[in-house]
Amino acid sequence: MEVRYSPRRGAVLLILALTLAACSVAPVPTELPTPTLLPPTATLEPTTVWFPPTATFTPFPTLEPATPMPDLRTGIGEVILEDDFSQEQFWELGFTSAGSVALGKNTLSLATEGGKVYLSSVRNQPVLTDFYLEVTASVSLCSDRDEYGLLLRVSPARDLYRFSLACDGYTRMDRVAQGVASSPVPWTPSGAVLPGAPGPARLAVWAVGTEMHFFINDIYQYTVRDPLLLSGQIGFFARSVNDEPLTVNFSDLVVYAAGK
Repeated sequence: MEVRYSPRRGAVLLILALTLAACSVAPVPTELPTPTLLPPTATLEPTTVWFPPTATFTPFPTLEPATPMPDLRTGIGEVILEDDFSQEQFWELGFTSAGSVALGKNTLSLATEGGKVYLSSVRNQPVLTDFYLEVTASVSLCSDRDEYGLLLRVSPARDLYRFSLACDGYTRMDRVAQGVASSPVPWTPSGAVLPGAPGPARLAVWAVGTEMHFFINDIYQYTVRDPLLLSGQIGFFARSVNDEPLTVNFSDLVVYAAGK
């Protein structure tokens, strides 16, 4: 059979052959970039900072000193009275069902049995006008607003000034005139003693004319000016305000002459 060459058919066969050849050639691999390996996730541990940074120190402002307090115990002269509480004839003493006032070993002891009890003892001499007085008060049983302290410028009618220290650390100053009590200085925090039954407290008063300065353990408390009582005797007191007993011992009484 005669096969005739057809140019159109030859072109078709050529295209078919080239297509089959292209399909049979293995694909050329494309080179991929090397991946960056991430390290495994680490467990975070707290870091110890041995020398942590600190804020820059800013000094506190310097307080300019105020005008110095003048010496409030001026003009102290010779000793005019020393009492070691060994002579009964100078003091009011006694025993009742509510309490007792007695001399111990160089002490004047005021002891209540509890309840609302007021005890006092006044020295029958001398009569003082201008003076500086110091005495030590020691409390062995004391609570709340129980109080104790000094009686000053006591008159025959029992007008007087009363310098009080309470067992809760407060202090006040009262005036008793014609049986009526008032408080020129009401209850005020002292800061000179701890609340409770503290250790010995050194009570002191400088009294000249109408002016009186009060001290506890050498710490100034306040000043009172009053013209009502300008002289009198001295004494001590204790007052309990609840059902607990109260015992106060006074010792080392010294009185000096004083002036402006």
